[in-house]
Amino acid sequence: MLRWVLTIFLALIVFSAAMPWLEKLGIGRLPGDVRFKLFGRQVFLPFASTVVLSMIAVGIGKLL
Repeated sequence: MLRWVLTIFLALIVFSAAMPWLEKLGIGRLPGDVRFKLFGRQVFLPFASTVVLSMIAVGIGKLL
């Protein structure tokens, strides 16, 4: 359980750092991606984008 929580947390950090580049590809504007302001900072939680990119990674992994 802890391994999954850590994996999801790391994925959120990576996606948040790569969002300016990924937004050009359309990732981050899917239904299910959450943006809100908290204490003057913009917080982005890419739930739907994480699922889509995970499915792509699994597909590539199965092909290899």
